[in-house]
This record gives sequence, structure tokens and C-alpha cells, in this order.
Amino acid sequence: MTEPRSEVVAKTEGYYDSQDADSFYFEIWGGEDIHIGLYDDTDEIASASRLTVARMAEIAAPITPRTRVLDLGAGYGGAARFLARAYGCSVTCLNLSGTQNATNERLTGEQGLGDLVDVVRGNFEDIPEPDESVDLVWSQDAILHSGRRARVLEEVRRVLKPGGRFVFTDPMQADDCPADVLQPVYDRIHLESLGSFAFYRRTAADLGFEERDVIDLTPQLRTHYHRVGEDLRARYDQLTGKASRAYLDRMLVGLGNWVDAADSGYLAWGILHFRKP
Repeated sequence: MTEPRSEVVAKTEGYYDSQDADSFYFEIWGGEDIHIGLYDDTDEIASASRLTVARMAEIAAPITPRTRVLDLGAGYGGAARFLARAYGCSVTCLNLSGTQNATNERLTGEQGLGDLVDVVRGNFEDIPEPDESVDLVWSQDAILHSGRRARVLEEVRRVLKPGGRFVFTDPMQADDCPADVLQPVYDRIHLESLGSFAFYRRTAADLGFEERDVIDLTPQLRTHYHRVGEDLRARYDQLTGKASRAYLDRMLVGLGNWVDAADSGYLAWGILHFRKP
């Protein structure tokens, strides 16, 4: 039975379909990989973002040509193309934004991966996949955009085959975050809350998942938002032909709020890996 999507999901779709957001995320946030990066060996956003994909793939192993992958909130499809190219697996990209999906399809075709990567417009609160049809569910920094995160994990469990794996990252609040201190962060992305390590671990356990890895990489979140802010300031005039100044100015304020919240110890980020028995 199809569930009505949450208000947060509807707002997210409109946001990412906008020209302002599309220009900013593709030009500044990382290009093909619009996710938080790993900056231990680089300070370049796109390279750091691709390192996150590679690290997650190592955690999700084994991945073979017989592995069926579902990428929730796939954005421009960078992770899907990486997995298809590296392992020969088939990947379905489930993503809300028609604008991002069009770019995903274009890049996938240009890179000769159309036979392995499929792009589907939809939302992860009601995954359009049959029960027990997927070997690996993958998601990067997307589940925060759901108003019903427990529902997302329920759907993940439904579509995973027995023994299937769920590997994801998500910007989160710290387990001991005080109440009402993250409103400036929530306001930028139309949220009322964030998940946390404790929330995902508890919810996964309640659904019968086995916990395999929970890797706390919180300092990388602070570095990423700071680096994105630096690049936006450096390329501000160049971007004003593609995104409005009002949008870019709001983005700079929002990025600063994320950095401040991270400096205060209120945020968390990392790689989580669960297995369906």
C-alpha cells in the first residue's frame, strides 16, 4: 500500500529541483558526489567526497557483478557509477529531484554505464521495489530529509533480501545534544529534527537488523561544511550567473550555522552498517 509522503519530503523535492540549488550543489558541493567527504588525505571537496564512496564500498563488501544495489537519495549518481564501474554490479538510483535525475542519466550515458545504472524518481518513505529484492541498500546524507526516518528503515528492511546489507551516512545530532539548540540548522533545510547514532542503532535493533559497523567520523562533517563555505566565498561572483545572490547569501549563513553547531559538539556524522538476518 502506497503511503502519503511526508511534508519534509515534498519540500525537499521542490528545493533540489530549483535552479539555485542545482547550480550550487553541482558546482560547489562536489559535482557527481554531493555528500560529506573524508579529508584526511585531501582538502579538495570532490576528491574527499569520492573517498567517502570508496570507504563505504570497502565496508559494504563483498560487492560482485551479481549484487543488486539500491541507492536511496542518489543525487547525481556518482556513487552508483563508481560501484557499477568498480564492481560490475547493477544499481538503481532512487531520487526525488527530476533535475538531478536528468543530470544522472546524462552522466551515466556519457560514461557508458546505462546498462548497469537505472534512475528512478521516487522517495524512500515508499520504496518502489518488491519485498526481498535487493542485496545492498546504500544511502549518503539523504535520510535526514525524511520526516519519518523510522519508516525509511522499515522500507529498507522490507526490500532487502535475507543477509542483505544497509550502509549509509547521515548528518545527525549528537546523542547528548541539548534540546532547541539546532533550530538555525533545522531552518535551512526545513527540518524539525535530525537523527542520531543512538536513534539509528535503536531503530535498526527494533527492526531486527544486526549491527555490523558504526564508525564515528564527526570531525569530517565540520571540515566539509567549512570547506564548502570557503569555496563558495572564493567563487561567489562566478556563481552569481547561475544562482541568485539571495540564495548564495542564505547558503553562507546556513553553512556557518552547521560549522558553529559542530564546533559546539551538537552534531554527528559517520558510516553505519547493518545486516538483515
